Amino acid sequence: MLISILEKINNFNEFIFAPLDGFIESFGLPEWAADALIDSFHLLPFLFFIFILIELFEFYFSNKIDNWIKKSEKSSILVASLASIFPQCGFSVIASSLYTKRMITKGCLIAVYLGTSDEAIPILLAHPSKAYLVIPIVGIKLFIAILMGYFIDLAFAKQIIDPKRDVVIEEEGCCKHSPESENKRELILHPLFHTLNIFGFILVITLILNFCLENIHLGGLLAGNSSKLLQPVIATVVGLIPNCAVSIAITMMLIKGTITFGTAMSGLLSNAGLGLLVLLKNNDFKDTLKIIFILLVISVVSGYAINFFG
Repeated sequence: MLISILEKINNFNEFIFAPLDGFIESFGLPEWAADALIDSFHLLPFLFFIFILIELFEFYFSNKIDNWIKKSEKSSILVASLASIFPQCGFSVIASSLYTKRMITKGCLIAVYLGTSDEAIPILLAHPSKAYLVIPIVGIKLFIAILMGYFIDLAFAKQIIDPKRDVVIEEEGCCKHSPESENKRELILHPLFHTLNIFGFILVITLILNFCLENIHLGGLLAGNSSKLLQPVIATVVGLIPNCAVSIAITMMLIKGTITFGTAMSGLLSNAGLGLLVLLKNNDFKDTLKIIFILLVISVVSGYAINFFG
């Protein structure tokens, strides 16, 4: 049903953006630049529609999910993994804050990091021809998040957890947005600002990718055996950068076919968003390094496994 709605929006897009497309093409820009501008502007209605849905979900359900995770010890990893696959802003920030107060386990935190999709799902949904990738990406991330979450908790069975403590989330999500905000004006304002913010990232990244594909033959370069062998490692390390531009870049490269599906999964698995910043700021440094190392290993191994069996 959602894909059908997106296809209708796409058809409407083609109609309303036709004058703008002609205006952009009239400047005589290189084809790679004109295509990047046209493609990016066409995404605006998709992104705003998707971010509105995400904001509604976050506004009405995020507190209930957070409370459920804190109260349900045995099922917390399952609940956290299911919640994290929905690209709600700031969920990894909340999970990191809960972990620093030892209200959730290490396995639960890493499950959230692995499941978090950041901007990948909205961008794929904004490209109806690539929307079919959402199901395998979400399915694989969910499977790995749940499996690794429980495995890590078994490996660190002596963790001390206090689920009854109250925690006030003071960290900011993207766009200076509080993950626990109850201001109804943000149901429109935050999706609007977030859409414009992501649009800017997409435009810059698409311009760079189109230029490289046109002039540097990036696709052929990445297809080389040595480059292809290192792709999952590079994508995993880059994925650790706590910025939504990273998941946008990885997803756009997957859409344009310049990286393999397994490589994209490596980068998206390690991309925990702003949650890592909160962990580095408020958690024990050695413990944080341990968590990052675990995240790196899982992401790299998963990427190679997907490339091998895919």
